[in-house]
Amino acid sequence: MLTFPVASSWLALTALACAPSNQGSQVGSPAQASAVDQASSAAPASTSSQTGAAQTPPAAEPAPQGPPLRPAAKGAYFTGEYRNLFAELGHKPAEIDAKITKAYTQLFHGDPKEEAVMFAAGKNANGPKAYIMDIGNNDVRSEGMSYGMMIAVQVDRKDDFDALWNWARSHMYHADQRHPGFGYFSWQMRPDGTAIDENPAPDAEEYFATALFFASHRWGNGKGIYDYRKEALGLLDAMKNRKAIAGAVNANKRKTTLHALFNPEHKMVRFTPDADNFAKNGDHTDPSYHLPAFYELWAAWGPEADRAFWADAAKVSRDFFVKTTHPKTGLAPDYANFDGTPKAASWDAGTANFRYDAFRTAMNWAVDAAWWAKDPRETELSDRLLAFFDAQGPEYKANFTLDGKPIVDHGSLGLVAMNGVAALAASQPRGWRFVKDVYSREPPTGKWRYYDGMLYTMSLLHLSGKFRVIMPQAQPAAPAAAAAAAGKR
Repeated sequence: MLTFPVASSWLALTALACAPSNQGSQVGSPAQASAVDQASSAAPASTSSQTGAAQTPPAAEPAPQGPPLRPAAKGAYFTGEYRNLFAELGHKPAEIDAKITKAYTQLFHGDPKEEAVMFAAGKNANGPKAYIMDIGNNDVRSEGMSYGMMIAVQVDRKDDFDALWNWARSHMYHADQRHPGFGYFSWQMRPDGTAIDENPAPDAEEYFATALFFASHRWGNGKGIYDYRKEALGLLDAMKNRKAIAGAVNANKRKTTLHALFNPEHKMVRFTPDADNFAKNGDHTDPSYHLPAFYELWAAWGPEADRAFWADAAKVSRDFFVKTTHPKTGLAPDYANFDGTPKAASWDAGTANFRYDAFRTAMNWAVDAAWWAKDPRETELSDRLLAFFDAQGPEYKANFTLDGKPIVDHGSLGLVAMNGVAALAASQPRGWRFVKDVYSREPPTGKWRYYDGMLYTMSLLHLSGKFRVIMPQAQPAAPAAAAAAAGKR
């Protein structure tokens, strides 16, 4: 047995050591097609109307399933108190910690054939490298790399965090100032470190930046790429302020112009900064890329000149959640226009439906409610969404039109996980059902374990109160610092 370092504030368990081992649609089951090539076209799928009548009649109000959830009136950022909904259900702390440890150990260090999604990839001058792999599609995605880093910093695994960051910085990052993707990360790679698509998927940059801030606060700043704070600040500056750069991408196979990752007029994250996509689809967004909980942190920790922008972006995203979700079902589309209306992409009209990207939207507003508690409408959103899924019964499907018609025959652990996190913002007793559902599940194995596994592991952290704002290390008060300095003379 091997004891690996974990966050001393919440987890001190011994785990078995096993051999270490977007754009595009997210994969949650074998029935879902592999990632979409934006250069290809797909047969149009039916789309739904934001205001259409619900296809599934609402069920009668169920009998109470426990006490109201009573979301916190003041955010955890201010109080330092993070709800442990698993403990509130009666589970013992050691059991909860063991469940988290099992998920992390299996997905990051488990059997490489059936369990792990993280794989060691040798060393370079910066140390060990590792990548998170989408097993079902045999690729490495910036999304998964950023999720892996965020999970690693939350559980205090600096070794895994640094190895993932080293791979991302070595193979995904565009350091050439002439490249259209300068300052960003290729969203899709082969495991050998060569690019499939050199364009960025902005949600990854958002998670990278926030995870780097947390790493800076938890472990301090090192040198080079491990100067976490410097890297986070540079990334935030590029995301908002980088000028348009024209040139060739994807091994000189295509010429385009890439812009900043945030639309300056709407103060919203873009689905893509690619001008070619603007010409075909218009500049638009992805609701699951909106992360107001992170924007508030950037307003406190980011470049001073941009802090007001990030504070505004958080408010804009909260308004956007209300606009883009269906008024009866609470479902969000995969892609949306900046006014919130669903966006049917030129290559796949089904992006106007609730599919794999959209799973995460509820997590984003629920975590914002838990950390900041600045908008009571987020509780209304969670209550509405969970009422819809409660009416679907215990074995609900994975994808729907926005007005509630199932469009696939399978379920998804990733959706179960995200609905559980939605309960962080919910008030109605039915929310406990979704928390219980997450706790009853085990980490996924097999071909489709990547996306489900990442979302499942994050849901365990969120629902146990272990996915936290890692604050800057406290500085000694001036008199104490002076006294300490005097004592060294």
